[in-house]
Order: sequence, then C-alpha cells, then structure tokens
Amino acid sequence: MKIYTKTGDAGETSLYGGERLPKDSTRIEAYGSVDELNSVLGVVRSLVPSSGLREDAGRRLDGILHLLQRHLFAVGADLAAPASHEKKPLDVPRIAEENVAALEALIDELDAELPPLRTFILPGGIAAASHLHLARTVCRRAERLVVSVNRSEGSTAAIMKYLNRLSDLLFVMARWANHTAEVDEEKWSA
Repeated sequence: MKIYTKTGDAGETSLYGGERLPKDSTRIEAYGSVDELNSVLGVVRSLVPSSGLREDAGRRLDGILHLLQRHLFAVGADLAAPASHEKKPLDVPRIAEENVAALEALIDELDAELPPLRTFILPGGIAAASHLHLARTVCRRAERLVVSVNRSEGSTAAIMKYLNRLSDLLFVMARWANHTAEVDEEKWSA
C-alpha cells in the first residue's frame, strides 16, 4: 500500500466508505485533533521512563496511556465513518458507554491518591505531567469540534461524552504524575 494517493491534492479527503469532504470541514478537523491528541499521548509515553516516576508508577501511567491511545483510534475511526452517513452499517469500532465508564473508574482511582484540590493550579511539573496538561487542551479542542459536528450532523453524542471525561482524566493524570514524582503543584494566584 502506498502512503500517498494523490486523491487529496485538491483539498478533499475521503471518509471511510468513500464519501468525500473538504479537508477543512469540521468533521475532518475533529478527527485531526483526535489524531494530534493521540500523538501527544505518544510523546508522554516516550517521556515516562525519564520522568522521575518510580518504576511501578511509570508502568501504570504507560499502561493507561496505551489504553487511551487504543480508544482514540476508535474515536478517529468513529468520526471517519459516521453512522449517520451509512447506507449500510460499516464494521468500525465505536466508542460506547463502557469506554466512558472505564475513564470514570480511572479518574476515581487516581484522584483517591491525590490531596484535595482547593485552588486552580498552573500546568507544569515534570515533563510527562506538563505534556499531559498539553494533551488535556488538545482534547478540549477536539471536544469542541465534535460538539460542532454533533450540532450539524448528530450521531457523535458518545464521542462528546468520552472526550469530556478524557480531558478530566488527563488533568487528574497530570496531577498524579507530579504527586507520584514528589513535585509540588504550583497554585495559581492573581
């Protein structure tokens, strides 16, 4: 399979199933942001071994990140093969309620190990945590784009819920990484 097809040279791309869309359409922007988020999580994974985390904490963080990357491929596939556009169902992974529940369980598990948050904190700390904060902001952008797709086309409610919960998890993961590495959070003050 060739990497280049030349079919996108005029500014259009294909959804799974063949439908053509402009590359600057909201749907394409949405799954492009999901792809960017997945890449940022890959950067975080590469930073984990040198991040100052205990070995067991590093393995735990890497395992969660790997799971999230697999989920994000399903989100991208779901966006690239919208159910509302199908004449016949395509065999594409879809984000479901159990994926959201898995994120909620991780949030609760990691947050239980953290001191209570009583004020805003500045993004930062160890490199892995700083990049998790970056991932959170990319996730929020992807979520906003998916909201726009949902408003105009419908069928992305599960993805919206997943991305909303994922951004919360990324925030908790950043705090957890800093806490586990014994790096104090910088509290925001005006």
